[in-house]
Amino acid sequence: MENEVLIGLGSILVLGTVAQWLAWRLHLPSILVLLVVGFLAGPVTGFLHPDDMLGEVLFPTISLAVAVILFEGGLSLNIRALKEDGYIIWSMILVGGLVTWILATFGAWLCLGFDFGLAALLGAILIVTGPTVIIPLLLYIRPMGRVGAIAKWEGIVNDPVGAILAVLVFEILIAGEGHSSASLVAWGLLKAFGGGTLIGVAGALIIAYFLKRYWLPDLMHEPVTLMMAIGAFIAANLIQPESGLLAVTVMGIVLGNQPWVSVRHIIEFKERLRVLLIAGLFVLLAARLQMSDLQKISLASAGFVAFLILIVRPAAVSFSTVGARLRRSERLFLAWMAPRGIVAAAVSSVFGLYLAQHGFAGADRLVPEVFFVIVVTVVVYGLTAAPLARYLKLSNPSPQGLLFVSAHKWAREIAKAVRREGFEVMLVDTNWNNVSAAKMEGLAAYNGNIVSPTIFENVAMHSIGRLLAMTRNDEANSLAALRFAEVVGRSNVFQLPPKGADKSSMPLKHLQGRLLFGREFNFDYFATQCEELGRIKTVNLTPRFNYETFKKHYKTAVPLFLITKEKTLVPFTTDTRLLPEPGERLIALVNEHDDHHHKNNNGVSPVKST
Repeated sequence: MENEVLIGLGSILVLGTVAQWLAWRLHLPSILVLLVVGFLAGPVTGFLHPDDMLGEVLFPTISLAVAVILFEGGLSLNIRALKEDGYIIWSMILVGGLVTWILATFGAWLCLGFDFGLAALLGAILIVTGPTVIIPLLLYIRPMGRVGAIAKWEGIVNDPVGAILAVLVFEILIAGEGHSSASLVAWGLLKAFGGGTLIGVAGALIIAYFLKRYWLPDLMHEPVTLMMAIGAFIAANLIQPESGLLAVTVMGIVLGNQPWVSVRHIIEFKERLRVLLIAGLFVLLAARLQMSDLQKISLASAGFVAFLILIVRPAAVSFSTVGARLRRSERLFLAWMAPRGIVAAAVSSVFGLYLAQHGFAGADRLVPEVFFVIVVTVVVYGLTAAPLARYLKLSNPSPQGLLFVSAHKWAREIAKAVRREGFEVMLVDTNWNNVSAAKMEGLAAYNGNIVSPTIFENVAMHSIGRLLAMTRNDEANSLAALRFAEVVGRSNVFQLPPKGADKSSMPLKHLQGRLLFGREFNFDYFATQCEELGRIKTVNLTPRFNYETFKKHYKTAVPLFLITKEKTLVPFTTDTRLLPEPGERLIALVNEHDDHHHKNNNGVSPVKST
């Protein structure tokens, strides 16, 4: 038995990680692949049996994992978003939640034939969307502008709100109808929101105080913070069931936005932990399904899910955004973004089991119906939300734009050459003269520090896919690469090679970006070449003038970028070997002497000066 549990737990970790990697390789939403892998491992092959493996600790384990995910979600919420979109966010949570509850209750009564009490419980459960599904989808879609922040806030905050409402409805069902129902709800709301909020704020302030006083060694910042989050979750749940979700969410928001100490290292740790937890939770979710559960699904179930997707969500968004300054495209996107996740599954499983044991009619259908909603909404939104965002011009699935860290003369020349080929460019520099010169030359530029906490509020990242750190300061280049690795991915951050560095003095690989162009082509090399006879030029490769011919005639040229036949911009780096083909284009640093010599010998140069 011990070995079976060990193999099962290890398999969940392995399957979840492999599924996430496959999703990345196949350019699919990770949630879809995780559900498929879990379904294959559970009901199809019978390899995983989560209930038998974990027994009574299954749901507490899921609850703790969800608490950590919600805490991390709270950490990532920027309170500044409330200044511009606070009305919309709170309206989506409160008004949208109420509309969802009412309409979902009606749909469960009409389509599924549930009695009113059970329908109201199902409607409350289905308010939640949650960060386990919203955050991975938003990372995959990368929506532009305000809708991403609005969807993220709604998905994180409505989890505890929906779960608390579901608990209150459940308690009313258990207590029975009567004069005590109103007082039961009022007292439950007071305990949940009052106790959860106070505990969450207290936990955040305690952590901030300990960090400010340096009462914790660096290696204990993350574990102590995790301990406090779990402690807050348990303490709040002791006051009112499911209010722990609110406590950890509030704790994350307060800790992530307090002004006294930096918690970026804690946020980074939690982000990586979140990826692992979401992978494991979704594999568990899908593996718990039984073939017998699927037999309870009918055409009525499909009609209910269609009602949720086509009627309930659009109505909730419509009522929530009355008077809001949102474009029609933004409303449409929000109306098509309501997948359900782990919290709905966990809450329904606990309630369904208890109600079935106490003889509530239809209680045995609660869990299969919720799981069916989860699977269908994840599949529908996972497959269609990204194409819809692209159609509405709210996302760029594979941004090719470059963010240049530095706006000195030769960085501007490279940026202009890239922009002429149809790619977005943005330059960031602390030197106002450089930024002013860039703007005078028609380049988008921002005067500020690339590692500033407010950089993302001033630099639109929706079309930016890569960062090129090209300052004179090697340490600043590495710091910028580290800062943006979490935004665009480690494979998409680049920097110039350090000046005069051999292998023994090079920074560690995890402390730098990928090295551009070649080890000898550092800042001083480019500055010297561009001040003398070097020019940034574009080369058309043809069968007669291929890459080998180019290298033969332009011996001192430095290839910078390759533009493939698919119109993809690929930087030359020290860790990849590109083999340009006819029909592709090069952006290169070419010496004017070589260019002049080639013109004299051939009459016409295939090189276009920038």
